[in-house]
Amino acid sequence: MKKYFKNLALMIFVSYTVVSVSSAVINIIFGGQTNNLNELMMLAICIIASVVLSLHGLFDSVSPLAMMVIQYLLACVLIAVMLFIVSCIDTITIQGWLDLYRSFTIPYVILAGVYYYSVFADTKKKDSIIKDLQKRAG
Repeated sequence: MKKYFKNLALMIFVSYTVVSVSSAVINIIFGGQTNNLNELMMLAICIIASVVLSLHGLFDSVSPLAMMVIQYLLACVLIAVMLFIVSCIDTITIQGWLDLYRSFTIPYVILAGVYYYSVFADTKKKDSIIKDLQKRAG
């Protein structure tokens, strides 16, 4: 369990760093601005995405594509809850909701693709080792 939380924390910190640096570069290039609420929302979204992606073991009984869709939808629901809470503090327009989901979906798909690739590559490597050991034992 300690290893799970250590890996989860590492995933959160790396994803937040990538998102923050990318956001800063985009703001420099296109002259955008950011504020502390945006930074906190980026952190919350990185935490949500990381936790949802780390739950892939719960979906072992479904196909990988279904698992990816279920995890994306779960992340979207959790982000909607977060946005609802934030909307009690600050006004969020319908366009703001749509922009956030668009801004979330693009990096999520890219980073989830990298994550799933590493998980499936690791699984394939372990399967190969098991088959090799079975050949040697048999």
